This record gives sequence, structure tokens and C-alpha cells, in this order.
Amino acid sequence: MFEKIFKLKEHNTNVKTEVIAGITTFMTMAYILAVNPSILSKAGMDPTAVLLATAIASFIGTAAMALMANLPFVLSAGMGLNAYFAYTVVLTMGYSWQMALLAVFIEGVIFIILSLTNVREAIFNAIPLNLKRGVSVGIGLFIAFIGLQNAGLAVDAPTLVGITNFTENFSTSGICALLAILGLLITAILYIHKVKGAILLGILATWILGIICQLVGWYVPTPEKNFFSLIPTQFVSADFSKLGETFGQCFHVDFSGVKVVNLIVVVFSFLFVDLFDTLGTLIGVATKANMLDEKGRLPGVKPALMADAIATTTGAVLGTSTVTTFVESASGVGTGGRTGLTAIVAGILFLLSTLFAPLFTTIPAFATAPALIMVGFLMVSTVTEIRFDEENLTEAIPAYLAIIAMPLFYSISEGISFGIISYVILNVCTGKYKKVTPLMYVLALLFILKYIFL
Repeated sequence: MFEKIFKLKEHNTNVKTEVIAGITTFMTMAYILAVNPSILSKAGMDPTAVLLATAIASFIGTAAMALMANLPFVLSAGMGLNAYFAYTVVLTMGYSWQMALLAVFIEGVIFIILSLTNVREAIFNAIPLNLKRGVSVGIGLFIAFIGLQNAGLAVDAPTLVGITNFTENFSTSGICALLAILGLLITAILYIHKVKGAILLGILATWILGIICQLVGWYVPTPEKNFFSLIPTQFVSADFSKLGETFGQCFHVDFSGVKVVNLIVVVFSFLFVDLFDTLGTLIGVATKANMLDEKGRLPGVKPALMADAIATTTGAVLGTSTVTTFVESASGVGTGGRTGLTAIVAGILFLLSTLFAPLFTTIPAFATAPALIMVGFLMVSTVTEIRFDEENLTEAIPAYLAIIAMPLFYSISEGISFGIISYVILNVCTGKYKKVTPLMYVLALLFILKYIFL
């Protein structure tokens, strides 16, 4: 059955590999089940309702990706987009969270229309291959940076970012950072020895070591500082009633005092960031998995973009911020995932997490951090495929700018923006304007306008 649906042999994979890849991807993404409720609760939403909505929307979107596109990409509530939802739209601009959900719903509907008209696919195909490779490298650095932060290794410093002080607060942040380093070494050793599921085993090993440290007293749970017990105290919860507090609330909006222009800006902002974060993720992960054809195109990108749009719309109805393709999908690809079966496995685990949420959310960030750092290494290796010779400088330099912009500006879309704008300007100013497609001119103009008006 799996062979018929997902064409495993054609993609040079098997059920065992796909299942391990799906579990790995889920484990590296499970943090969203704890983080998203925490962020959206700041907007006044019930955390349990948000967790349930996030898990169910993740399953629906991921299942759509698997069955429509047969790709190993997993979807969930996007980081950055949830912060924009809570801190900018609700807390700064003063809109209700119901209004913010409506904006997300409208964005999803627009995306569905754009996907039907091939606009998103055309944008994907218009980006030059060298720039796509640069995006892949940039995403690798970006998620590695996220991993370093989740591990507590990269912290605020007078130089903007620095390494943590291991001896200060050793029983909390210090030991967590050390465990993350140890977990990274374990993961790397397993990977070098070509152990199947090395990244997943690294996550579990790091978590188990953390539990041991807690039992011997080296790690001391300090909830007031967000260092919680690593030992699960509750495994199952079957209370789904809270979902009613957010389900369908995007259609129950008080429009009194709402300025249409401001609402359009909010919708456009969600639309813009989601579009290019999704494109960047698809480009980066697909490049690493060698899924792009000789022209740098991803077969099945149209249904992939449609699945992403469906997930966003569904998520808004259920009661969560924009659902999008996750860059952590690269962790499953890194363990051999190549088809929609990887996505289906991860999606089912998201659905099951509605029952086992207390268990899954006990997995600490420092345990998943080594996986992100290791996957960052795997994606950065794509840099060797970028042509840096003199004939390709007008593509190589934009690729370089995209690479450094993503981690330094903490945004995939900003990296793409810098890459596209510089690509157009450099080719025009060096007399190579004929190689620039009309759509690239349009994209560059839109990005410039974004910086002026948003």
C-alpha cells in the first residue's frame, strides 16, 4: 500500500527509513507545541486551546502535503509569524486575537487563489539555481543559530550575541548548555558511523542524560526561570473541550473601530512573510535532498504550495497563527526521508500529541538543539555547489548576501529579500539585464516597497 501511494522505490527509500525520518522531524518540531501556546497566550488566547489547534492544524496541513505533493515536508505554526500575531497585531496595534485570526484566514484564502493561478510556483521557478543554493546554506546557518539559542549556548552579550557562562547558574542554564554540547557530539559520532536515525537517537540520548542529571541533583528544576522538570509527571490528557474557545472565532469579529487600510496592511504582512518563508524552506530543504531538477525546479511544488495554503486557512479556523512549512523538515530529510510517508508519520504524531501533550512537551529545548545544529551542518554543505567563479559573480554575491542575512537578521524572508534585490541590481548594472526574468524585477520592486512602507 505504501509503495503504491508514496512510490518508495522510485525515491530510493523504504518504510523503515521514512518512519524514522518522520519521527525525527516530529521530535525536532515538538517544541512548537509548548512555544506556540506560550506566545499566543500573551494575546489573550487559552494555551490549551492553542496547543490543540496547533496539533490538529499541523496534522491536516502535513497530511495534505503528503497526499497532494508526496514530499517529506511537515507543517506547523510558524515561528516569527506567531510572534508577529501576538506582539505586533494584538499587543501593539490593538486588534483582538479574533481579528488577527481573521487576517490569517484571509491570507490563507489569498494563498489558495495564488496557488491555483500558478503565481507562487512561478516565483519559485524564477529564482536562479545559485541563489536557491545560497538560500539552502543560509537556512542551515539560521536553524543552527536557533539550535544554539535553544541550547542556551548563544546568549545576549555586549557584542549582541556571545557564549553562555557555564559556571553561572550551573544547575539550570549551565548544565543544559553542557548537555546540548554532549548531545551534539553523540549525534555527530552516530552520524559519522552511519547509524540510522542518528539525529533522533541524539535527541533521546540528550533527554535521558538530562533526566539522569536531575535525579542526581546536577539539574535543579526552577519553574520561575522557565527550567522545568525533565521527568514526565502526566502522560495522557483527553480533555478537548478547550478547543471550543478558539474554534471558528475568526468569524466572530467586532469590526467597530477597525481601519480597513490597517487591516489590509496586517493581511499583507502575514501574506508576505509566509510566502517567502515557505518558498525559502521549500528551496532549502529540497536542495539538500537533491529534489530539484536540472533547472532548479521542484517537481510537485504547486501541490506543496496548495497544501501550505490549506494548512494556513484551516489553522485560522481552529484557532492558531499561520501554519507553514517548517525548516525543521530538514532533520527528517537528513535521516533519509524522501516521500510523503515521512510527512504522514510526523502528522500522525502531531495528532497523537493531543492525547500525549504533557509527555511530548516535557522534551526540553536543549535536547532538540543538537539535532538543529547537526542539520545546519548538513545544509551548509550545499555551499560547495555554488559557483564563485568570475562568470557567476552576479549570482554568487547575491547568494552570499542571502546566506549571511538569514542568521544575522533572524529571518528567512529577509535573506531572500537581500538575495533577490542584489541579484537584480548587480545584473542590471553589469549589463547582464537580459538574464533577469520579468518576475525577478517585480519581486525586487515588491521587496524594496516593503522596506519603504512596512
